[in-house]
Amino acid sequence: MTQEDFDIDRLAAYLHMMPAAVVKLAERGKLPGRRVGGEWRFSAAEIHHWLEDRIGLSDDEALVHMEGALDRAAETDVDEISISKLLRIAAIEVPLLARTRTSVFAKMTELAAATNLLWDAEKMAEAVRAREEMHSTALDNGVALLHPRRPMPAILAEAVLALGITSGGIPFGSSGSLTDIFFLICSTSDHEHLRILARLSRVINDPDFLWAMRAATDATALHQLIQDREAAIRGTNN
Repeated sequence: MTQEDFDIDRLAAYLHMMPAAVVKLAERGKLPGRRVGGEWRFSAAEIHHWLEDRIGLSDDEALVHMEGALDRAAETDVDEISISKLLRIAAIEVPLLARTRTSVFAKMTELAAATNLLWDAEKMAEAVRAREEMHSTALDNGVALLHPRRPMPAILAEAVLALGITSGGIPFGSSGSLTDIFFLICSTSDHEHLRILARLSRVINDPDFLWAMRAATDATALHQLIQDREAAIRGTNN
């Protein structure tokens, strides 16, 4: 078994599930895995993508549970994920001056690079484009959560987010629906990415908050909105 694999017991501990439940999901084809020598093996990359899909389909209650499981799965004590701390004002643009998918990739990675935490905007833009070609990150609520297929720590000083809101929606997802709010997630590990994605999904899981974001006229106002939204989320956790 390689370091990129889970066996039943390790995966059960990681997901905070009973081993029998993991076996049942795998046998029903609802969990990506394969048998090697009669034993189940699970690729870490495939498990992370499976979790990513589950996060995208979860309601707030499920997201709270997912956040807790991901926090407990960390190998060491970790600080609570804060979207407002990961998102510098320098990495926010409103309106985002982009009218096509390609220009969105370029503009969003340039915003992240403006923090000096992303060192190669072109490489990140190409990785994000490739990820979108595989499966769009655009959601039905007009938000896209851009990210590469796998984290790219070699070109990052630390995790960083970028945010852009276009003045009008543009065709972005595979369904042809319009998207106007774009987040870019640049993380340094799969686990960190999932924790950021789970918290960001909670932040945007409120139509009134998205309306307020679209009404914001500058980066400072947007950043304050996100701070206030996270404070409200922390209040519900207590």
